[in-house]
Amino acid sequence: MYNALLHAHSGLRWIALLLLIVAIANAAKSQASGQYLKKDKMINLFAMVILHIQLLIGLALYFVNSPKVNFSAGWMKVEMYRFYGLEHLVGMLLAITVITLGRSKAEKKLKNTRDKHRRVMISYTIGLILILLSIPWPFRAALGGAWA
Repeated sequence: MYNALLHAHSGLRWIALLLLIVAIANAAKSQASGQYLKKDKMINLFAMVILHIQLLIGLALYFVNSPKVNFSAGWMKVEMYRFYGLEHLVGMLLAITVITLGRSKAEKKLKNTRDKHRRVMISYTIGLILILLSIPWPFRAALGGAWA
């Protein structure tokens, strides 16, 4: 079960990153249009939903005897355990929270379409930066990250 969850989480990462980039580019391009169309809502929604799915899979990995999460004495001194046990989780939670709140405010509270697009663009960009900082990239060899 662990391997299936790990492969799903790693594979969906690319879809999540792509959808975030598409949502940011769409918001940047659509600011001047004067319209906030159903297409805009759906792009933003799909990006947010895939991130929530990633979060659920990640939480399942966190609690399913992952060899990368170990809370024994001194776990904060081991880079891999600290990263997966704290840094990755907190970074991703912050990113998803920023994206979710930004989309919610754009959809429900802002009336001006330019402000809606700007809010989405800013919150999704901040979220993307937090996500990129929290991914266990392969060049961080001590974390055991991989491209696939």
